[in-house]
Amino acid sequence: MRYQSKRFRALSGKVKSVEPIPLVDALKQLKLFNTTKFNQSVEVSTNLGIDPRQSDQNVRGSVALPHGIGKTVRVAVFAQGENAEKATAAGADIVGGDDLAQRIKAGFMDFDVALATPDMMGVVGPLGRILGPRGLMPSPRSGTVTTDIASGVREFKAGKIEFRNDKGGNVAAPVGKLSFSETELLENIQTFLNHLRTVKPPAAKGTYIRSITISATMSPGIRVIA
Repeated sequence: MRYQSKRFRALSGKVKSVEPIPLVDALKQLKLFNTTKFNQSVEVSTNLGIDPRQSDQNVRGSVALPHGIGKTVRVAVFAQGENAEKATAAGADIVGGDDLAQRIKAGFMDFDVALATPDMMGVVGPLGRILGPRGLMPSPRSGTVTTDIASGVREFKAGKIEFRNDKGGNVAAPVGKLSFSETELLENIQTFLNHLRTVKPPAAKGTYIRSITISATMSPGIRVIA
């Protein structure tokens, strides 16, 4: 059985309904859980009506949130020549080619997102077994393989997020901090959910977004009307 602290059990008692409620009301409840000494992250978790075993039903993408996610995003870039210079000028934290690949093979993982220009995929491809399980493998579908590397760096530094489904058909994404205003969280969450709906796989049938839950780092989840 999963251990739950006295604080967590007390907060769980404040969840007014086990049934889904409007997002606006859910955010008001979530704000009541701001009782820690650190600024908790807020996450949206969704369960999708997809079959993750089918490659044509997997969901992956990226979206820029209007208010960012409230944290410094460390961006690594695979680029060379002029593109490497553009990435550096745009604010990339690490830029490299074969040298960066070798560092990652040796255990370097001090970054939150990895971008690459198309011509570097020969270098990036062999890193799939390392970056893939961590959700860091550059991909055209997620917008992390791009010819406009400067724009890519700026967008992710400003709060663009990546998302992908897990083996259970769930997609979770950070959408800000508990210190954000309710309006800021509302707009970030709506932006994420609206974009998630646009990437519904054509092969997926029936209800697409089956459930939505919002939570903070140290809070119980609150179900939201899908």
